[in-house]
Amino acid sequence: MFLTNVLLRKGIPGRQWIGKYRRPRVVTWNMKRSMINRLEIEAETEYWISRPYMTKDQEHGHAAARRYTEFQELKARQMANFPEHKYLQDHLNHLNVTKKWTIT
Repeated sequence: MFLTNVLLRKGIPGRQWIGKYRRPRVVTWNMKRSMINRLEIEAETEYWISRPYMTKDQEHGHAAARRYTEFQELKARQMANFPEHKYLQDHLNHLNVTKKWTIT
């Protein structure tokens, strides 16, 4: 079927850049150059990732103090916006205006 399509038809059916039988893109020198640049960047990144700055023992818990202080600052910022505590006595204090049932 594909052979007959190729032999008997002049072009690609439908939209030529999408679909199962799409037209293949021409690879240009610019595309090759950009691909080589991306591969070089990836190789350099892999090189630097493969050589760690600290050993695993040094890395374990090295940022615990910094994370603790940042967490305390975050808690303090959130508590600054938190409203004050309200007690039930404050809500019901208006009922004590006329205490007729108590002996004064």
